[in-house]
Amino acid sequence: MAIQESREMYLETILILSEKNPLVRSVDVGEYMGFSRPSVSRAIGLLKESGLITVNSAGAITLTEEGRAQAEEIYDRHTTLTRILLRLGVDEETASEDACRVEHYISDKTFAAIKEHLRAHTNDAEDK
Repeated sequence: MAIQESREMYLETILILSEKNPLVRSVDVGEYMGFSRPSVSRAIGLLKESGLITVNSAGAITLTEEGRAQAEEIYDRHTTLTRILLRLGVDEETASEDACRVEHYISDKTFAAIKEHLRAHTNDAEDK
């Protein structure tokens, strides 16, 4: 896994967990992702050094403004790509897994075109 992809996966996971729980800790991230404690600890350290998260004395992880922006962008890619794949008839599990793979490598230009196509050819009622 590339460093960029790994960072994005951790940020997306922290965002998802923070939407569900008031407190996110490394152990939660590891359980959600299925990664070992040492792997998560190293990644959390790198995210902290990069200024994308903060970790308080109780171990609570919070996305910084920059970290949240990156996490929201990658999560938007994931959800948009999943919606497109579901519309093509792909089952939900496969669509989500494939979207997770593609979201890290698709260009901004291509993603913008996909997003515009989805917006132009659907209405909110269809997505509910």
